[in-house]
Amino acid sequence: MNIDPGKEAKAYSKVDWRLIPFLFLCYILAYLDRVNVGFAKLQMLKDLNMSDAAFATGAGIFFIGYFFFEVPSNVLLKKFGARMWIARIMITWGIISSLMMYVTSEWAFYCMRFVLGLAEAGFFPGIIFYLTLWYPSRLRSTRLALFVSAIAVSGVIGNPISGWIMDTFSGSGGLAGWQWLFLVEGIPSIIVGFWVIGYLDSSIGEAKWLDAEEKALLIHNVESEDRHKTEHKLSDAFKSGKVWVLCAIYFTLMIGLYGIAFWLPTIIKAFGVKGYLSVGLITAIPYGVTVVGMMLISRHSDRTGERRMHYVVNVCAGALGLVLSGVYADTPALAILFISIGTLGVVGSMPLFWPMPSAFLTGTAAAAGIGIVNSVGNLGGYVGPNVPIWIKQYSQDPSAALYAIAAILVLGAFLTYAFIPADLHAKDRVAAPAGVAPVPEEA
Repeated sequence: MNIDPGKEAKAYSKVDWRLIPFLFLCYILAYLDRVNVGFAKLQMLKDLNMSDAAFATGAGIFFIGYFFFEVPSNVLLKKFGARMWIARIMITWGIISSLMMYVTSEWAFYCMRFVLGLAEAGFFPGIIFYLTLWYPSRLRSTRLALFVSAIAVSGVIGNPISGWIMDTFSGSGGLAGWQWLFLVEGIPSIIVGFWVIGYLDSSIGEAKWLDAEEKALLIHNVESEDRHKTEHKLSDAFKSGKVWVLCAIYFTLMIGLYGIAFWLPTIIKAFGVKGYLSVGLITAIPYGVTVVGMMLISRHSDRTGERRMHYVVNVCAGALGLVLSGVYADTPALAILFISIGTLGVVGSMPLFWPMPSAFLTGTAAAAGIGIVNSVGNLGGYVGPNVPIWIKQYSQDPSAALYAIAAILVLGAFLTYAFIPADLHAKDRVAAPAGVAPVPEEA
């Protein structure tokens, strides 16, 4: 197929503006509803007479429910289409997140977090799979970075908003601040879930905002790339050794992500910061640094077509940042600087990681394989919040948990270097039509 680079760039620009901002909004709401319990912890533990250990168990049990329904959810997304399935996920998780306001005991907390995990299962890997239907791998890392940056942006805007809600509404209507937090932050997910039904297209062919030539071009690019992939059946995903290695790597990354996300407000408050809004504003700093850093790193990765060493170097830098934040824990300004580097090393590595599975999987194998990696890897989300609790049994150093998480991240970097082929992503670029340069990232 003879493709005009200018028309190709214009077509992908239309896709970018149509999909990425909307999916970005959806993920901000998803991540906020998942981790706002870290802010609620500052007040609800005292109200419910819960221990730090009980909180860590409840925060992590989300990922057990997530694990059980992850792969089935992603396969069902392929069966029923992204529009209806993503809408179903968002509406149900929004309802359950709002109902968290009625938690009155430790066991109720566990139950609701488990059910929330069931409801949200399939959202993130579903979106990752959904993007493979629109973009060839050579263009995907920067788009993934834009999508995944919602994690960082939710920290930049979500943490101050969470703090403001708890400061402002605490005691209003007979409800505690943490109850208002769950209610107010759950409702937008329900509203946007209904919006998904009328907005998203499940495939390129359904997109009425593209003309026939643009649809043919986009379909050609995706299908040309898929012909170079060797694993496309459901069974291929389960039999692939690379899939299980990626599960282990992602497991280490999720320990870092949720070890930081659930405990960062507590760490900041321990510096002596007063007021929930002030805590929220300071916790926004590491996420703000991450937004800028991850975009620069991902754009460079897309331009060079290299993923593995970008991932290894960034994760190791993040591990070093966490270690130094512990070493300088008595100097808040330096500690926050190094926590920012640690956060960039974790969150900023996600858009470098996710092009890996789709580099060799396609079709049903891609849907299942991405689901397997995300579900098994996200069990690290159970481990991450519990690391500080477990480490206390062996060390009274408050920074010991940061050192442990850093060591786990380095292990993941080693697995990536040792077991992921160096040329895996060089194969991505064969999908570019002959004589056509890759679409400029400015498109």
